[in-house]
Amino acid sequence: MTPTPPPVRISDGAVALGGRPVLRGIDLTVGDGEVVAVLGSNGSGKSTLVRAALGLTPLARGEVRLFGTLLARFSGWRRIGYVPQRPAASSGVPATVREVVTAGRLARRRLLRPLSRRDHDAIEAALAAVDLSGRQHDSVSTLSGGQQQRVLIARALAGEPDLFVLDEPTAGVDLASQLAFAEALTEVATAGATIILVAHELGPMEPLIDRAVVVSDGRIVHDGAPQATAGLHAFHDHAHPEPPVDHSPLGDGWSL
Repeated sequence: MTPTPPPVRISDGAVALGGRPVLRGIDLTVGDGEVVAVLGSNGSGKSTLVRAALGLTPLARGEVRLFGTLLARFSGWRRIGYVPQRPAASSGVPATVREVVTAGRLARRRLLRPLSRRDHDAIEAALAAVDLSGRQHDSVSTLSGGQQQRVLIARALAGEPDLFVLDEPTAGVDLASQLAFAEALTEVATAGATIILVAHELGPMEPLIDRAVVVSDGRIVHDGAPQATAGLHAFHDHAHPEPPVDHSPLGDGWSL
């Protein structure tokens, strides 16, 4: 039997921004059904790593394969749910919470077909998972920054992805919401999805993690048991510039 290709494989990956190296010598494979935390201090390159894996930041060297397909040829974006870091200027979008979450189902529906019962169930479950069922008809412009981040999480959950990539999803989110999200993520993992979670620290998500990857100064310095990471990312790294926004099929904000 031919083995299933891993959801993510980066080989000899490197990223440079403005002529400055941000990632160097990145070799990373995330297996099917794994829950992997990418850890590191601010400026370490951890967010750039996952953006490069999804084609949001281009590689200067090396290659990325998603589900066995070279990134340049990959078209199965419906299989991926991506939650970016909290958007800074998206609160003016004239859309309701439910409309944004419903957008997570678009790739799984036939063009112009109405929502099915399964679509409605997935949307309701996603809203409940982030405790926003009572705000579903409100405009996203009326929400706090933490609530907006929870909407993005619900949008990704609604798509029922095979690969779930979250870039510091609980930054600025209160503890109760973090606990609710950890419970929802447990259900996603139990259903067999592969999860990559970028974080500065894990908090309530720690029991979910199978494997931790620690990034420091653009290199992977640890790849293994989460329990062995204490102190590895609790120091200051040299800050790198934020990568520019790149419009990929995944979207990077509120686009509907």
